[in-house]
Amino acid sequence: MAVTIKKVTTKRELKRFIRFNYEMYKDNPYSVPDLFDDMLNTFNKKKNAAFEFCEADYFLAYKDGRPVGRVAAIINHKANRTWNKKEVRFGWIDFTDDAEVADALIQTVEQWGKERGMTHIQGPLGFTDMDAEGMLVEGFDQLGTMATIYNHPYYPQHMERMGFRKDADWVEYKIFVPDAIPEKHKRISDLIQRKYNLKIKKYTSSKKIARDYGQAIFELINEAYTPLYGYSALTQRQIDQYVKMYLPILDLRMVTLITDQDDKLVAVGISMPSLSRALQKSHGRLLPFGWYHLLKALFFKHRAPVLDLLLVAVKPEYQNKGVNALLFSDLIPVYQQLGFEYAESNPELELNGKVQAQWEYFRTEQHKRRRAFIKEIG
Repeated sequence: MAVTIKKVTTKRELKRFIRFNYEMYKDNPYSVPDLFDDMLNTFNKKKNAAFEFCEADYFLAYKDGRPVGRVAAIINHKANRTWNKKEVRFGWIDFTDDAEVADALIQTVEQWGKERGMTHIQGPLGFTDMDAEGMLVEGFDQLGTMATIYNHPYYPQHMERMGFRKDADWVEYKIFVPDAIPEKHKRISDLIQRKYNLKIKKYTSSKKIARDYGQAIFELINEAYTPLYGYSALTQRQIDQYVKMYLPILDLRMVTLITDQDDKLVAVGISMPSLSRALQKSHGRLLPFGWYHLLKALFFKHRAPVLDLLLVAVKPEYQNKGVNALLFSDLIPVYQQLGFEYAESNPELELNGKVQAQWEYFRTEQHKRRRAFIKEIG
């Protein structure tokens, strides 16, 4: 039977689009499902602030009357202006191991992009860097994280068959929590703190950290991440959205701010307990009992010994000066106290030496790699 592509136009179809991934990976021990309600909001053009500068459509592939694939076609106009590109993104792509299905999905995105004046197709990418990005090409036997994509090994094989080439790679590390702060690491952090008159700030109230530094945290992200692959600066509406969405659920013991002598933010490190197993147990649902698994992972004593490094950002003029050492000199005792064995770095651009240099004093294991592909639209 031929493959039929249908554009998602109703809420019912959107739910089917989201559930396709859950059904495809429901028995996979390494895939971590997204929260269903978060996905509904992400794809909602009224609720997701990224639609201020993005446009998108979603497509389902059918064969023999059943869904066999899905893909989102996205244009981030701000990123295209920033990088002087004409690229359409494919995101949230899943498909059975069938060349006809993969071809039909990609050709749909190509045509959609071509109609809008695009010259290249790239992905998998989301609306912005705050969405999961990069197709897994190594580490298929490793547990994913809530911030990343899991996919079968045949996905990248089909991308190469269709003529895509590597555009960028991200690597991921297990970073093992040491028994003590490495001596050289401690010396650097002490020296940097004195030299630049820096202060470590901790909070116990999400309302207070949001009031004092919520805006500054995301402004710092914009500053620090601007040179990185495909980045488009967060708008004020996005910043407001993320402050409300993320700060209230963080264990603030695992959040460290570094400020200068004038209390201006120069660095931030945000981490949290891994939610991977909890999301698997909840099947991506808060109800009826998913909330219990997530709360247990976040706040109960007996939880997984794994933490996620969600975000590390350092003001450009302080990069390569050892400020990262100061962040982790504060955080490592917290990780030890809470019983964590290792951290998941989450994706770091392969060529971002500044980020990878911060792990040189720790035992690490590079265990996953993911890739953004690109090709010219024919």
